[in-house]
Amino acid sequence: MEEERFFLMKKWRRQVRALDSPSAFSFFLIVSSVLGFPARGVGMLNPVDFLALQSVRKALDDTPGSRFFASWDFTADPCRFSGVFCAGDRVVALSLGDPRAGSPGLSGSLHPAVGRLSALAELSIVPGRVVGPLPSTLAGLANLRFLAISRNFLSGAIPPGIAALRQLRTVDLSFNQLSGAIPPGLAGLPALANVILCHNRFSGGVPLFYSPFLARLDLSHNDLSSGVAVLPPSLQYLSLSWNRLTGSVDRVLPRLVRLNYLDLSLNRFTGPIPPGVFSLPLATLQLQRNQFSGPLRPATEVAIPAVDVSYNQFSGEVSPLFAPARRLYMNNNRFTGRVPATLVARLLEGAIEVLYLQHNYLTGVQIDPAAGIPRGSSLCLQYNCMVSPPVQMACPLKAGREKSRPSAQCTGRRG
Repeated sequence: MEEERFFLMKKWRRQVRALDSPSAFSFFLIVSSVLGFPARGVGMLNPVDFLALQSVRKALDDTPGSRFFASWDFTADPCRFSGVFCAGDRVVALSLGDPRAGSPGLSGSLHPAVGRLSALAELSIVPGRVVGPLPSTLAGLANLRFLAISRNFLSGAIPPGIAALRQLRTVDLSFNQLSGAIPPGLAGLPALANVILCHNRFSGGVPLFYSPFLARLDLSHNDLSSGVAVLPPSLQYLSLSWNRLTGSVDRVLPRLVRLNYLDLSLNRFTGPIPPGVFSLPLATLQLQRNQFSGPLRPATEVAIPAVDVSYNQFSGEVSPLFAPARRLYMNNNRFTGRVPATLVARLLEGAIEVLYLQHNYLTGVQIDPAAGIPRGSSLCLQYNCMVSPPVQMACPLKAGREKSRPSAQCTGRRG
């Protein structure tokens, strides 16, 4: 009797396979009841989830070389499909595509039926060629904690219904073609820990993020503009590079005392840099190509290995407190005075690998012209206000060939 019922169930599933309508749910429930299958028996996925998976499968395909969907035979138990994880008779995680590095991804689009998987806690799609918008039906995934669809071709706006995902902790939609504003409803989610939206086409401003758990915020390589409001002090990773952001950051950065990564490069930020930024436990500090101004005055010795403040409008003398850094890019600013002797000494010791000070208004440096700069170290002092800068310098090509600034530009700037 059990074998007969199982055979009949497989037959009904083949017929249901072509259905994708509300009536199909009722039809499937009736069949299950008549055949006497238990709600949690082998191969007995919740009928709503069963039909939702069918719709998801119809909208996606393997790209050449991928065999991810080879196990998706709907005459068998869907909970044994690749990338499908169940708890009881419900799908709780859906990982679409072969997760191994370099494996081909999927093509097609994400079907709105995915929003019917109401127990879903994790949804991911490996890098591939998935196109189209994010379905607005994602708002029905109240239990969703992890959403990752990066390096595909998603387009359109993030649906405002994402504000309903109160349990969402990680959202990674990077390297797509998403556009429009970053929804305030997304920024307002209370459990967010990781927001990765880089390499898209988002515009507008940076919304207010409220989550006290937010550790990573990556909005780089978009088209964001206007200023940056207050950010949560829980942040450890902040990247806003390659946008059109403006305004000052002197009220934003002092709160972010846990940062271990900071990249504000290639924007239009203005104003000073708070001294406390140079005391953060950063591996690199990237502030280049903005319109920052004023002096750079670290409170203590700078222990950040790589500091890039090039192509700004910083002025005043170069602080000797930068001597512990290994790579210093301070070129194309308005620094004046003499190069600190401690920086020169560290360079000659080989402790500083890069010291770029070209295109400033520096007036002198104490260094023996015959001194040999260690192999692997670079010093560039071109286009300053020095009478006789060192001749042998490893300068980048874009520094130009002129050794000194025209004297007319140096009048009144000599320190």
